[in-house]
Amino acid sequence: MKMLFLSYIVDADTPTYGNRNKFEQVKKSNMLNGDVANDTSIATTVHVGTHIDMPYHFYENGQTIEDYSADYWLFGSVLIVEIKPESLVIKDELISKLDKIKDNSYEILIVKTGICRMRGSDKFWQENYGFHPDLYDTLIKKFPNMRVFGFDSISVSSFTERMIGREAHKKFLNPDKPILLLEDMDLTSVDEQTSFKKIIIAPLRISKSDGLPCTVFGFLND
Repeated sequence: MKMLFLSYIVDADTPTYGNRNKFEQVKKSNMLNGDVANDTSIATTVHVGTHIDMPYHFYENGQTIEDYSADYWLFGSVLIVEIKPESLVIKDELISKLDKIKDNSYEILIVKTGICRMRGSDKFWQENYGFHPDLYDTLIKKFPNMRVFGFDSISVSSFTERMIGREAHKKFLNPDKPILLLEDMDLTSVDEQTSFKKIIIAPLRISKSDGLPCTVFGFLND
């Protein structure tokens, strides 16, 4: 079965929201300096690279990784949508596409805006696409099994519209019925015609964390 990575490798050049944080690696032990083994420490925000936002990100009583079983992270019904954003806060153009979908069994929605092609430029984090809070209501009503909303933008919050972005975070991460946010996905090799048999999200299992870097595997249909 052919597989794709839908997540990025993390390194010192990985952009973050507002580019305020950097991923750092420090060699604590180095064989080139005569040490017995290489040993590296890292310093990072947990919202780095392809990562999942947990409800605890915006709610003190919100869920963390301890609240999710292993099978939660396996998705067998995958919906991929490509859009051409009309503004930096996406709403009507996505709702219009979702309204035409008859199957309501999807467990994960993946939206490709195309901004992944600009990930090496400052525009990727300075003018990223965000998503309107009202999209949550559409997903909850139309897709009762929806558990994760993933996309190629660095955040559900556009850096230019942070107040709307906070409301979007709160809507999607509502502990009563959250749809977890999978941000900064690598969708460069994916389009609307890509057919996945299943997707596995493998978050770092960090206790009591508001966000978790992830490796995401896509299993293609033959």
